[in-house]
Amino acid sequence: MPTSINGTCAIVGIGQTEFSKLSGRSELQLTLECVKAAIEDAGLRLSDIDGMVTLSIDGSDEIAVARGLGSQELTFFSRIPHGIGGAMGLVHQAVMAITTGMCKAVVGYRALNGYSGAQPKPTAVGGPLSTDQVHWGWYTPYGFVDPASWAAMFTRRYLHEYRATDECLAEIAVTMRTHAANNPNAMFYQRPITVGDYYKSPWIAEPLRLYDCCMEADGGCAFVITSAERARDLPHPPAVVRGVAQGSAYDQEVMTSFYRKEITSLPEYDLVADQCYQQSGLGPDDIDAAVLYDAFTSIVLFQLESFRFCKRGEAHEFVTGGTLGLNGRLPCNTNGGQLGEAHLQGINGVVEAVRLIRGTSVNQPKKNDHVLATSGIGVPASAMILGKAK
Repeated sequence: MPTSINGTCAIVGIGQTEFSKLSGRSELQLTLECVKAAIEDAGLRLSDIDGMVTLSIDGSDEIAVARGLGSQELTFFSRIPHGIGGAMGLVHQAVMAITTGMCKAVVGYRALNGYSGAQPKPTAVGGPLSTDQVHWGWYTPYGFVDPASWAAMFTRRYLHEYRATDECLAEIAVTMRTHAANNPNAMFYQRPITVGDYYKSPWIAEPLRLYDCCMEADGGCAFVITSAERARDLPHPPAVVRGVAQGSAYDQEVMTSFYRKEITSLPEYDLVADQCYQQSGLGPDDIDAAVLYDAFTSIVLFQLESFRFCKRGEAHEFVTGGTLGLNGRLPCNTNGGQLGEAHLQGINGVVEAVRLIRGTSVNQPKKNDHVLATSGIGVPASAMILGKAK
């Protein structure tokens, strides 16, 4: 049997920069700021950190971060591929390193100038050839040229298969922006939208409208993980890791797994959900709040079904009537999520999940014993369940 990670580690520090369209700083500077803030929030010293994890697409090398902070010895460093699917995978790597004794305290980070530094993305036939670009080459001639068009394909099929309308998408968009409007850190602070606003917004890739899609941002987030035993002596209530997992399902591509027998669900989320529930001994009824990756509104539907908050094909009904609001059954993305706070490729979801456990979210639900956080859409995915210390 594999070593149980339930309760062995806790997130003890979080840090972030502001989120904006123009940071005015390099990505390395953003990284240094959020990492330093996370270490200070944890009540630790730089010399206490002996591991670092980030995404393979991050531009700030671990050794550059260590040197920029004042240099230290690292005994563990790791990178997670597949971008947006890896945010909770950073926690996964850190937990394994600490549980196996490879290191004592790990910083996870992701910082980027996602808006101001964005460059035109190469087509499937341009730029350095990769395996992703090979299969994208089959789709690009038919107009599938960006994430919105890829997500639209899954969304259209879901709405058709389950006879759903876009009212469920409007509900999700309005809820996320409502939460963001109360969050001073959010890019859409004090800028809620109504259902009417949603339907007036232009199409991006039908059936997805402008407000179904996140906006790229500049900024960075970081967190510190250490053993649950050590966490007891640190300043903040620890966010104990009850379960954390990654997963890639059959016939997996990066956001274009269109050759599966059916595309009304994302089976990689099923795999991750099963692992998280098995590790933690918990089920959907035990989850009090969630931070679900929402680069597009529709992917919230797939996750709700994979994590068994409702049956397959019922998420479009589940989300109506305020279910995801602060007073609903499952308060969701209390920071505004990727749609409302900032698209930091899911790393800000780690930070908000910790705030929910601590009880310090700007939109704090009444109950916060267990929080689910996820990352990814149609890519190898990851998720975690955090809980309070017993």
